Amino acid sequence: MTQLTREERNIYLHDVALDEAVAAWQRDLEAAGLLRPLGIESLPLPAALGRVTAAPVWAKISSPHYHAAAMDGYAVRSEETRGATETAPLLLRLGDQAVPVDTGDPLPAGKNAVIMIEETQRVARDGAEWIEITAAAAPWSYVRPLGEDMVAGELVLPANHRLRPQDLAALAGCGHTDVAVFRRPRVAILPTGTELVAPGSPLKPGDIIDSNSLMLGAQAEEAGCVVTRLGIVADDYATLRDTVVAALAEHDLVAINAGSSAGSEDFTSRIVAELGKLSVHGIAIRPGHPVVLGTARGKALVGIPGYPVSAAVTFDLLVTPLLYRWQGLEPPVRPMVTATLTRKVLSPLGEDHFVRVTVGQVGERLVATPLAGGAGVLTSLVKADGVLTIPRFVEGHQPGEQVRIELLRPQHEIARNLVVIGSHDMTLDLLADRLRRRAGLTLASAHVGSLGGLLALQRDEAHLAGSHLLDEATGETNVTEIRRLLTAQGIASVLLGFVEREQGLIVPAGNPKRIHGLEDLLRDDVVFVNRQRGAGTRVLLDYALKQRGINPRKIAGYERQEYTHLAVAAAVKSGAADCGLGIVAAARALELDFIPLFHERYDLVIPRRYYDDALLAPLLALLRDPEDEFRAAVRALGGYTMPQIGQVLAEL
Repeated sequence: MTQLTREERNIYLHDVALDEAVAAWQRDLEAAGLLRPLGIESLPLPAALGRVTAAPVWAKISSPHYHAAAMDGYAVRSEETRGATETAPLLLRLGDQAVPVDTGDPLPAGKNAVIMIEETQRVARDGAEWIEITAAAAPWSYVRPLGEDMVAGELVLPANHRLRPQDLAALAGCGHTDVAVFRRPRVAILPTGTELVAPGSPLKPGDIIDSNSLMLGAQAEEAGCVVTRLGIVADDYATLRDTVVAALAEHDLVAINAGSSAGSEDFTSRIVAELGKLSVHGIAIRPGHPVVLGTARGKALVGIPGYPVSAAVTFDLLVTPLLYRWQGLEPPVRPMVTATLTRKVLSPLGEDHFVRVTVGQVGERLVATPLAGGAGVLTSLVKADGVLTIPRFVEGHQPGEQVRIELLRPQHEIARNLVVIGSHDMTLDLLADRLRRRAGLTLASAHVGSLGGLLALQRDEAHLAGSHLLDEATGETNVTEIRRLLTAQGIASVLLGFVEREQGLIVPAGNPKRIHGLEDLLRDDVVFVNRQRGAGTRVLLDYALKQRGINPRKIAGYERQEYTHLAVAAAVKSGAADCGLGIVAAARALELDFIPLFHERYDLVIPRRYYDDALLAPLLALLRDPEDEFRAAVRALGGYTMPQIGQVLAEL
């Protein structure tokens, strides 16, 4: 493997503003002839759906190309029907004055109207057949005249038009069998990195599953491109360069994934500079900082960062517009809405910051809740309803601020979001799945702890909250804090039974350090991982420590905080901690052992105004349905009972 000296490390050439970076790349694309559609091809109509017309399309023939009967009935001369009324019906001789026609038949010579068969009656008289009519026929009634739809020489479709099913029918109807369209861009996705392995491969520590090439390829396909997903290339300069050269020979754009930062094995910018023109290396955006843009051998060549969120953002922001332009199209414009921000967001000065958010309609407002912001948090892409863009010289936003959100989902779908902010529990994921399948509702959840959930209800930022706050003085669950934070603020609410669960210490499989209770947290060889302040689990722990006279400051790891039970389990699984307080289901999910310590209620807190709203009716019906499969799925997790599910425990 080629090694670089410290001096040869690939440092960013520039850290330029987004608009400057785009302008610089476009200048080089223009110089290479790459800011226009790539070429034209002719396709038979059945193969042209979704393609873009390369030139105006004119009607070859008129449609219809003859005068056609528009109804089943009789073709007549309008003039011969004058005077017919219900009281003075008129007779027309069949085969002469009235010629039978079916819908679509050519209008017989000399005829200029059609009388519907339902408005006639056949009559036999004087050895001949007649039809009796009771109303006159206006000229050209129930007739489709030649060219009614399209006239030969008329413009049917403009250039730069994406073909729809009805467009194909119109082209066929005016005499075309094929159509000239812009060629689809050919895009190669090249994943790089010695640490990458294909999906489904056996994993060892240090391996990273190549999910990015699947995602980036799908983004290009969604934009209308023909995509080649190349095999993984290890961190070897010569091999990577040769693979890029071969890909450039057959594709219009080559996207190298990973290898664009400043590390000793990040070769992308050097290869771009060696093969062509390096336009940009490093843009002042987050995520996506180390992107590479350039041209080589008359083709576009880009380096996409390796972290999944960075990869998705930079491809969508920088590459997708070019792919549409090559097809004679403008990129789709996503709708923008104004929403109330539920949590504080900090942004680094000097960088445009793209923050993924969930969005929901809570009362009269749209609310936006920021998702976990790490560049490697792939699930933030999955869960996001929209994007908040924070300009490069804005430090961030405070809770309650009105912000502009670019929607990633249609607004009518977002109106079906149930916003849940509060304590984490794995049953919420099961509830989300069941609600989606049963009622078409989306459970948009954010895990901020029980206290944070009640505060969100106080600010009218959620429809409901999951909570398990223990009152140390009374032993009650949730009621005391609901009264303090909601009732005292004039907010009526319903405390709804949901699940009861076991809380205890999650430890490695086999419990190698023989941890048996909270007293073991004081041992010098035991490292603990905690939940965040305000979490019901943290409150429960502190209460139990106080009862036992244990000083939390003497517990190694007490200050380390995680935001979900699964995150606690992951810390134990990885060896970063020896134990943490959590639920049975989280331990089982990662094949860890569990030491039960507490039994507690986990309730749902719902403001009265939303409890009575039709949006929540499917949720309440599901919880109260003893036959629904949700209950069996909860039991299968382990550590749960549901003696009061769906019951109103208190109205406050």
